[in-house]
Amino acid sequence: MRPRFFGKWHMGGDQAPPRPEFDHWVSFPGQGTYMPVDAFGRTTMLNVNGRQVPQKGYITDELTDYVLDFLERRDRDRPFFAYLSHKAVHAMFTPAPRHAAQYADADIRLGDAPPPGADAPMWVRNQRNSWHGEEFPYHSELPLEEFTRQYHRTLSAVDDSIGRLRQWLKQAGLENDTIVVLMGDNGFLLGEHGLIDKRNAYEESMRVPLLVVAPGLFAPGQVVREMVANIDLAPTFLAFAGLAAPAHYDGRSFSGLMSPASGDVGRHARPAWRESLVYEYYWEFNYPMTPTTFALRTDQYKYIQYHGVWDTEELYDLRRDPREARNLIEDPALLDVKVAMRRKLFAALADGDGGHSVPFTEKFNQGAVFRHRNRSKAARYPEKWLRDKNADDRWEHVIPDGPDKAERLKVVNDALKDQ
Repeated sequence: MRPRFFGKWHMGGDQAPPRPEFDHWVSFPGQGTYMPVDAFGRTTMLNVNGRQVPQKGYITDELTDYVLDFLERRDRDRPFFAYLSHKAVHAMFTPAPRHAAQYADADIRLGDAPPPGADAPMWVRNQRNSWHGEEFPYHSELPLEEFTRQYHRTLSAVDDSIGRLRQWLKQAGLENDTIVVLMGDNGFLLGEHGLIDKRNAYEESMRVPLLVVAPGLFAPGQVVREMVANIDLAPTFLAFAGLAAPAHYDGRSFSGLMSPASGDVGRHARPAWRESLVYEYYWEFNYPMTPTTFALRTDQYKYIQYHGVWDTEELYDLRRDPREARNLIEDPALLDVKVAMRRKLFAALADGDGGHSVPFTEKFNQGAVFRHRNRSKAARYPEKWLRDKNADDRWEHVIPDGPDKAERLKVVNDALKDQ
């Protein structure tokens, strides 16, 4: 059994050639377009098994049609694996015509995390008035409430797609013999922290939906609390097929975390699981408002640091503060937590030879640098960083954080008092 692929591949630049790993291929260059004619009046083309085929309709519906056509024509004596990768719900949000007026009268509640405060990084406060901020989203005047409506309207066609596929499985008598997995490739902020988009380590960005329907295999209605990641999908699919994952895979099968259909939920023997997860985002010149970001998340804490910018770190207690509203990076009671997570993150980011490197992309213009003239101004440096001449802690940056830092700093100050 080899998989069949339908949808957004988003690798390979302006090409979408069939990948040799798939027996059947339907894709398009880059992000593709929602409608069959792009903004320049050109017909959008799909790559169907190496042939250029004009897109006929709304892309979410058309990709679903291709999957259903494959299912009807498949070899019924062999198992199948279909990978449907929708363009939706990528910006610029464009709903199907049938959903154009959906939610018009709905009361839209925006992200309920408080706006960036004095303990938030400067880049977060500055980003609020930018391409990826709630004040100037995508450099438009569109109210964030309407922006949110468009997001959900565009997502509605994905709901329809899932319904059509599951209905086909039911009618074909395969509902109880097919595993269906739904996962998003990123989260999205709709006003939380004063931001939009996905390029940060906050919960609304780094967490994604993951649903598994497997009648007869796993008990319905259960919630897996462990930290499962996208790197775990491939090992899990192999486990479903009775195969072991290659040794070089970073992820693990999460099938053992789910209670089998034949037992009581939560009472089966669960495998030991990861205690932390690393997050990486690398600066893109066309979106210069978000720096390179590294984070380490555990079940209780999240530590975030930034590369190449003059800004503060972040530390959150996710159990007490799930919306990440209070930055605890300077809390003396959490000094050991901060130091330990810094070290663990640095070690986890090392390559196979123990080195560290930061990739970057070629710059071809100035990027999305605009700010709205009449909205929030640039953030000021935090008060905790402001000093007068010859401050007692002016050499603080050369001494690692630790319980004896104050004592060591005094020694350095005494030695360098005339410098």
